[in-house]
Amino acid sequence: MSSVFQDDVIAFADDYVMGLMSPTEAELFEALIAADPALAAHVARLREQLLPLDLSAEALALPPGFAARLQDIIARTPQDAAPTTPLSADPTVAPVAANLPRAPMRWLAGLAASLVLGLVLGFGGAMQRPAPAPQVVAVLLDDQGQPRAIIEDYGDDTAQIRFVSDVDVPQGFSIQAWTLPSREMGPQSLGVLDGPRATTLASPDLPVPADAQLYEITLEPEGGSPTGRPTGPIIAKGLAAAQNI
Repeated sequence: MSSVFQDDVIAFADDYVMGLMSPTEAELFEALIAADPALAAHVARLREQLLPLDLSAEALALPPGFAARLQDIIARTPQDAAPTTPLSADPTVAPVAANLPRAPMRWLAGLAASLVLGLVLGFGGAMQRPAPAPQVVAVLLDDQGQPRAIIEDYGDDTAQIRFVSDVDVPQGFSIQAWTLPSREMGPQSLGVLDGPRATTLASPDLPVPADAQLYEITLEPEGGSPTGRPTGPIIAKGLAAAQNI
């Protein structure tokens, strides 16, 4: 599968998860999800990434008359209009809606047909190979209940951490990630982080992660805890949720 085709599918996944598709477009995209396990796994990861935003966002009332104005705009906007201007290689020609790669529903229908054809012919390539899926996911909250980070543990001695809000790390200190497989084993380090940024963690000889397993990040002296156990203040912590895979 070409990289252009794959990029288009990924772009549509973003729109699908954020609810930006029309009902017909969503139905077509759900057909793609049902036909491709890797795409289904990607959509699931996008939903997990948006979870902290859902948890932290405050509900706001829509302004008066919003629904009526939106319905009027939808009624006056062609949903799948034919191009009003021939496609042109001239960069001075302004693109119309039908020229924009993510605008019309026919683009999505074409992608669906192409993917189904690729699956039938066995040319799905990377999109047919299921991406690794985490065995557990933990949303780490601070003492105010605000999401700070997400940890995905794959059960193969690796995990990934992504931060969803800023974390202040004073000079001379480091962030360290931990998990508590059991009280008998005690806290185990997942690794020292190079600042509050997305990181792949590697920690050999850890047991298979389990549902409700504790994960946390602490502030430690630069380079990590000198004792092999958490010594600094807890920045955020949370219990893992099994992904039923």
